[in-house]
This record gives sequence, C-alpha cells and structure tokens, in this order.
Amino acid sequence: MNEDLQHWLERLEKQHPKTIELGLDRVREVAQRMALGKPAAQVISVAGTNGKGSTVAFIEAIAQAAGKRVGCYTSPHLQRYNERVRIDGREVDDAELISAFEAVEAARGEVSLTYFEAGTLAALWLFARARLDLAVLEVGLGGRLDAVNIVDADCAIITTVDLDHQDWLGSDTEAIGFEKAGIAREGKPLVLGDDDPPASVLRHAYAIGAPSWRIANDFFAERLAGAQWRYHEVGCEMTLPLPSLAAPVQLRNAACAIAALRALDFDLQETAVARGLQAAQLSARLQVFARGKVQLWVDVGHNPQAARALSEALAAAPEKTLAVYAPLADKDAAAVVAALQAQIDGWVLAASSEAGARGIGLDALREKLPQDLPVIAAESNVIAAIEKALSLAGATGRVLVFGSFHAAGQALGWLERQADSGSAI
Repeated sequence: MNEDLQHWLERLEKQHPKTIELGLDRVREVAQRMALGKPAAQVISVAGTNGKGSTVAFIEAIAQAAGKRVGCYTSPHLQRYNERVRIDGREVDDAELISAFEAVEAARGEVSLTYFEAGTLAALWLFARARLDLAVLEVGLGGRLDAVNIVDADCAIITTVDLDHQDWLGSDTEAIGFEKAGIAREGKPLVLGDDDPPASVLRHAYAIGAPSWRIANDFFAERLAGAQWRYHEVGCEMTLPLPSLAAPVQLRNAACAIAALRALDFDLQETAVARGLQAAQLSARLQVFARGKVQLWVDVGHNPQAARALSEALAAAPEKTLAVYAPLADKDAAAVVAALQAQIDGWVLAASSEAGARGIGLDALREKLPQDLPVIAAESNVIAAIEKALSLAGATGRVLVFGSFHAAGQALGWLERQADSGSAI
C-alpha cells in the first residue's frame, strides 16, 4: 500500500473517539457540504447477516455483462483498502482514494467521522465523478443507522437475517431485522433472500409501501441436474450455469442479484446473466487452493449462520478436515464451532490479537469454547496456525481456515508469498 494512503487510513482510525458509532447526522451533514447527490443513475443497497459481498459481486458482474458501468462499495477489505471501492470492475488506485479523503477532510470541518463514515463519503465522492449507470452499496452494520443509508436506494436487498452484532442491533432476529429493513424506501422494491424473513421486516416494508420480492415466494432458485440451475418468477424463466462462487448458498445470492436487477427493469438477456454468473469473483468465499494433495479452503465465515452454510458445503464433499479457527472477540465462538463440529476432525486455534481492538488472545478464546472440543494445537497467529495444520494434515486431506476477515486475509497473504517464493500452491 502506498505510504501516503497508509497515512490517511491511520489518521482516519484515530479521528473519531469510537470505532463504531451508528447514526446518520454526522455523515449526512458532511455529505451535504460536499454536495453529494445520487451516486449513479440507479442505486442498489445490500444489507444482511451473510451473503452481502457475494450478492454485490453477482450484481456487478451481471450488470457489466449487460453493458452497464457499475460502481461497488463493500467492506471490510481482506488485504488492501482499495478492494472496498471498484469502478467499472477496477479497484480504485491510491491516488484516487487520497483525493477522495482530501475532499472529505476539506468538507468535514469540526465534524468528527468514524473510519467507515469517512470511507463511505469518499466512495460516494468517487462514484459521483464516474458517470455510473449503477452503484451497488454494501451496508457496513445493520442498515437503518449505517452511513450507507444516507443514500436513497432504488432497490434494497436483505440477503439474510440472523444473529450477529447483537450489541449494536438487538438480541433477536426481530430487532435485527428491523434495523436491516431501514434501508428500504417508500415505493421501491425490497428483495428478501430469506424464505421466512422476520415479521419486523415484512411489517416495515408494508408500512412504508415498499413492494417485497421474497425468494421461494415471488422468485425461485432451483438446482437442476448437472452444472445448471433455474431462476424463475412470473413471466420470466432462465436456465443458467452454476455460479463461479461454489458454495450451495450462492444460488440464493445469485437469485437475489437477478431479482434486484429485474426489479429495476434492467433489460437482462439470459446470455448476459449467464456470463455474469460465471465471471463473478470474490476472494475467501469457499476459495480452494492446493498444497500438494492437501486442499486449503479459505472462507470469511464468522457467525453461526455462516458456519451452518460452511458445514453444508463440507458435508457435500466428505474429507478428513482440520480447521484453523481465528475469530474476533465479539463473535459467538461456541455457536460457530457447534454448527461445524460434525464436519471437523481436529481444531487448530489461532489468536487474532493482530486484528486490533476486536482481536482475541488464546486464553480468552479457549474460555469461549467447549472443554471437550478436540483442539490439537493452538498458535499465537493465523499464519503459524495454518502451517501447523498443514503439517498435521499429512499427505492428504483438507484444512479449512475461517472465523473472520482477518483470518482469511492472513491466509491469502500467506498464499501469495508462498507463490512468490516458488512454493507449490
């Protein structure tokens, strides 16, 4: 990363007294000073407990295949901050980000912004200058009070609602669903990726007159024989290749992406949808690498719902599996390992202290987990844990690295360095 960009990011981290402070007043005031209007001709906002990044990737790839100019804002990043802002399929470079941060700084005056709020304004500033057909904005936390929600979306998506970030969003799915439903707008479509979403989501959509498109009710994703699946709704049916992102849950994310674009009356040809599904790329979503005859699976899964999806994917391809688990301190580690335990033959724990304030040490992590969990090793960092797990796996088998974006980013960086040094990947 360019030193100047690193300087800016460090400055943003220290600017506000709290890492997270939900609310729209500060970020909206600065946006008004920057004269930030709608960032594109059409806007899709994406909230949800899991599946947001994948859904954004599918929307981006399909819209590009249909000839549209697309901007995407996502978070968090895995290795480079630049991953968060893409314009026409390209990560923006350091100079562009620095210019955007300078514009935010010049406008904010006495207003103190969090790291995420400043980054959101920077992305919107860049999008405003890019003449986009479509902007796709991933919500950072919740929805109603997230900085992204200063933008009125033409279509909102809630991929899933499950337990995560309870300290901020509420203790149950009804409360969490209400927060996520806050991205919906009056008279604008709301796409729902849950078969049975919380009543709070449906009530809010009804109250504001946002027509809901619900999977398995208004649109459907049906797996077919071979490498195909069918998307269908009233008046539309497409037989499509399986998405490039491999997990079983990705059919739902792909279907939500298609439904959102159709809800915006995009002229979607089946050939463009097929190209987009196969072109979509997103790191660390059930990403598989080979270390000799050992498979190394890398996934950002970090909450119980994501762990259940991981368990389904592992069960579909049975193999002796060791897990490298490196969560953050605010996650329900016991529920995560319970969801995966039947598919894991041994656990290698890793501290995530390098992740900063939200990291967790080994002693604290052990206290969160069942005493009878078959832990075969514990290491002070993710890379040491990966190397230990690979040595314990022997000549064959599978190693799963998961638990946080930090863990996945560390794994991808280690793999890149291995490739650069000439080690077999």
